[in-house]
Amino acid sequence: MAFDLAHETAQVNGTTLAYSMAGPAEGKPVVCSHSLFLDRRMWYPLMELLAARGYLVISYDHRGQGDSAPAERREDLDVEILTADAAAFIEARGWRPCHVIGNSLGGFVWLRLAARRPDLIRTCTVIGSSAEEEYRRADYEPLVAHLTEHGAAQVVDSILEIMFGRWTLMNNNSLISTWRKRISELGPSIGDAAYGVVTRKRVVEELHRCTVPVLAIAGEEDSAYPIPISSDNIADACPRGRTVTIPKAGHSAAIEQTDLIVPRLVEQFAMADGS
Repeated sequence: MAFDLAHETAQVNGTTLAYSMAGPAEGKPVVCSHSLFLDRRMWYPLMELLAARGYLVISYDHRGQGDSAPAERREDLDVEILTADAAAFIEARGWRPCHVIGNSLGGFVWLRLAARRPDLIRTCTVIGSSAEEEYRRADYEPLVAHLTEHGAAQVVDSILEIMFGRWTLMNNNSLISTWRKRISELGPSIGDAAYGVVTRKRVVEELHRCTVPVLAIAGEEDSAYPIPISSDNIADACPRGRTVTIPKAGHSAAIEQTDLIVPRLVEQFAMADGS
């Protein structure tokens, strides 16, 4: 990347998380949590833009994914454990309260913290995410079984169709090429992470306790969690919830249309920062 990134690790909640940081140390912290099949590198373009605006931006890899420590058991990749990891990570680094941003799986984590630990969070933005159980679980279970046995290489095209919208698949060859290669390299352990995603429990009933501003962003072409699942249901459940729809974007709107996402984030942050 053309901007300065620091790469570190943190020992929290019985695991080791790898993370990257950009921006001034005195900036308000923004912690980014990635999607299944992707990793913290998905946030680097967004980090550059937010760091230039004076924020201290952090992206980390979930346990069992990216450069973080592998999980010893499939059960260790349950979304509830990933949520406990995130809370411990924020507390250990002294970033409370911080702005949080999560795409898909990352959003599952932040919605749980927004409801249960609002003391850790300044604002919460979720992109292509859901507060409900996996409504396509039966459809995804054969994919999870294949991933567990073989890894992602043979099913990378199916994964790309889940993770990206039509416009991106047809027009952004560089982005698709980059993530095709990275996803193809995922080994069988990604099946355990996928299992944790598709077997998660719903938390929509908990969101009435959320006291922080919540922005639910939906990609107009998201086939994994279409509107209203990825935005309306979340915003309706949160006392301070609102929604935004991003055109020419699918499930990974954070990287498909970064330039459109960042102004929405800055607006969201200003609601809590008083600027």
